[in-house]
Amino acid sequence: MAEVDSRTGKDRKTVTTRDPVRTRRRILQAATEEFAAKGLEGARTDEIARRSGANKRMIYHYFSSKEGLFQAVLEKAYADIRGSEKRLRLTQRDPVDAMAQLVGFSFDWFHRHPEFAKLLNEENLYEGVHVESSAKARSLNMPLVDMIQELLERGEASGQFRSGVDPVQLYISIAGISYFFFSNRFTLSAIFSRDLASRPELEQRRQHVIDVILGYLRQID
Repeated sequence: MAEVDSRTGKDRKTVTTRDPVRTRRRILQAATEEFAAKGLEGARTDEIARRSGANKRMIYHYFSSKEGLFQAVLEKAYADIRGSEKRLRLTQRDPVDAMAQLVGFSFDWFHRHPEFAKLLNEENLYEGVHVESSAKARSLNMPLVDMIQELLERGEASGQFRSGVDPVQLYISIAGISYFFFSNRFTLSAIFSRDLASRPELEQRRQHVIDVILGYLRQID
């Protein structure tokens, strides 16, 4: 029996064949779930095809190979977070408020998108080869560096931030301080006998990481 698309009521095969943009989106979503759960080696294109309502021929048509699909998943993951950051319009805000919002946003993103950290973990097992070979993935991140640089310059000019801060080093710290918490929260919860996934712990940790970054940036008299 043919699988029916819940939105249109039509045979899903017909829908995906006639709507390549939607088909590609469905494949990427299914692939994101599969790669996050099983990694590149463990992921199966048959399962991605089943979840997406497409077929393996279409997957290879759009992405050439399983490695090409994994690279596309990484590109989409970066596009999603960078696009959401852009919508914050941080350059229109006071530098301190903007930096606090960026840190909080990063923390919230790792919390709400656990698949993001899993995909990053997997890519690092491959020493970043898929990102390195993707001009799109690299270009997606440069506007963020430029935005942080602008905030740093405005903050320094107003006397709110210290001078000489490297925007790349700063972002590594912003991302890393939240990434470590979420990637290790189970062992940390067990070691310290605290439920770090509880709402009070999450709120406390979120404020802590904001305070840490702003404390570093504060102008030294």
